[in-house]
Amino acid sequence: MIKKDLPLVVMIGRTNVGKSTLFNRLLEENKAIVSPIENTTRDFNYQIINWRGQDFQLVDTAGVIDTRDLKRKINQDSLGLDRLESQIQKQVYDLIKRADLLFFLVDNKAGILAEDKNIAKFLKRRDYQNKTILVVNKVDDFNQRLDASHFNQLALGTPFLVSAHTGSGTGDLLDLVIDFFKKNKIKGQKKEDLDEKINLCILGQPNVGKSSLLNSILGYERVIVSDIPHTTREPQNTEISYQGKIINIIDTAGISRKGKKSKGLEKPGIIKTQQILKKSDLVLLVIDLSQSLTKQDSRLVEEIVNLGKGFIIVANKWDIIEDRNTKVWTRKINQQFPFVLWAPILFVSAATGEKVNKILDLVLEIDQARKMKINETALDRFLLKMIKTHKPSKGKGVKHPRIFSLKQVWVNPPKFEIKIGAGEDLHKSYLRFLENRIREKFGFIGVPVQVVLKKSKRIHGQHQ
Repeated sequence: MIKKDLPLVVMIGRTNVGKSTLFNRLLEENKAIVSPIENTTRDFNYQIINWRGQDFQLVDTAGVIDTRDLKRKINQDSLGLDRLESQIQKQVYDLIKRADLLFFLVDNKAGILAEDKNIAKFLKRRDYQNKTILVVNKVDDFNQRLDASHFNQLALGTPFLVSAHTGSGTGDLLDLVIDFFKKNKIKGQKKEDLDEKINLCILGQPNVGKSSLLNSILGYERVIVSDIPHTTREPQNTEISYQGKIINIIDTAGISRKGKKSKGLEKPGIIKTQQILKKSDLVLLVIDLSQSLTKQDSRLVEEIVNLGKGFIIVANKWDIIEDRNTKVWTRKINQQFPFVLWAPILFVSAATGEKVNKILDLVLEIDQARKMKINETALDRFLLKMIKTHKPSKGKGVKHPRIFSLKQVWVNPPKFEIKIGAGEDLHKSYLRFLENRIREKFGFIGVPVQVVLKKSKRIHGQHQ
């Protein structure tokens, strides 16, 4: 989420001038999807950058379509834009107004186009030129620097030359940003410690309502919402503070039935989604109650569990369901995902906001459970009770195994190690029994609990 206590730098320009490439270069990581296809960036990309000891926010926006009367177009939708494009342009305009500094990007190789002139006129008419740096991109060698001089015609100050491709001039551009802040006495606080954040990933198939859910959680339109599949092409980060905790919510591109076989812009979006999932702490798996669950949904659940992520099943579009019996629907969902009966299910409506307010409270509860450490005394007492309740069942072998200890060897996610005698074996069903009882006893809600087997070593007839 864009912060009020950090300076905001917003990158604007027509499509395909290299905004996302420059964004990635300044971040020194490939966060934004880069493609020769126009309008690849729909939502804005956001990141906090530290340069010369100063933190500031950098935002990469969608390409400006037409700014001859941008404000009127957004408010009245009068010049033929469809609903999705209108939302995109409204978002760009809102960011321009909020920015402390604007990077107006143009393409040196393409020269000055009509769209560039319109943007320049808009900036001057709205009196934004005092906070605008004209950035001429794609100046890849010395000879091309001479070609960039004609951008003086835009009358937005001395053009600043960079090459997002090679990195030339980008360090000087960041220096210019800091100098601008100092000159205008724009200051900001340090960003929070990343280790204290809860990385929450919103996952699901296309068009199940992920972006609508994020907007409903936030209470404003952070991301573009559309009924067109794959509207969200890249992960969108939004930081919020909730009950003293920083939650980094990531709305991802939908993973369709085609999976990695998808083509075009869907494929890089899906790859990024899988990368984000690996780095997340918790997952909101959004399903559409008006549609049948699929094998792809089951595969998503399996992937979440294999990666040890805590998660919540968010059953969306509850408002359009006629038979609103939560017990019946819970049973249907559990039948589809029988191996994660421990995952809480929330029946919500992203469209109306129904029960959405329960999500963040549950996120904090699961985050606390993932980090919980059980002391050895409590585990010893628990183990003795379990052995009396259910005698350890043997795997291979002729005698029942002896359990010597149960210890927690990892947190976030919780992992336990059970030690038995050398040459003995414990049936897998008993491990599952212990996993379920541990979850019930110690309150590991929404968290995959793992119990692994360790055999003691035999030394001179004794176990160690």
